[in-house]
Amino acid sequence: MSDPSRDIRIGDTERQQALQVLGEHMSAGRIDINEYGDRSAKITTAKTRGELMALFYDLPDPRPQFVAPVPMFNEPVRAPARRWEGAVIPVVGVAVAIVFFAFVKNPLIFLLIPAVAILWGQWNGRRR
Repeated sequence: MSDPSRDIRIGDTERQQALQVLGEHMSAGRIDINEYGDRSAKITTAKTRGELMALFYDLPDPRPQFVAPVPMFNEPVRAPARRWEGAVIPVVGVAVAIVFFAFVKNPLIFLLIPAVAILWGQWNGRRR
């Protein structure tokens, strides 16, 4: 599996650093002037870290160094869950049902909810 950081795009700062490191390799005699010219041309057109690092695969250190990628969005901070919050919704739902039944005094009124949902679904289906 390939390293996902190899697909991160690079900028002029990274290209300049790579050219400087390549110059050090040429000064040490590891590459000749023609190879320096070829690799430096490829460095100036490199778009990702992977393309840049491929030019240094056969050379020892030093190599271009990259900073760790910064996440674009911070992870949301979650407040600690309170135990009573999980019980509030069902309790309120049951209380509303009891109050509604107490005022209407007809259990068939609860059939109105699915009937409205069915009619709403059919009406939305015809509009399309």
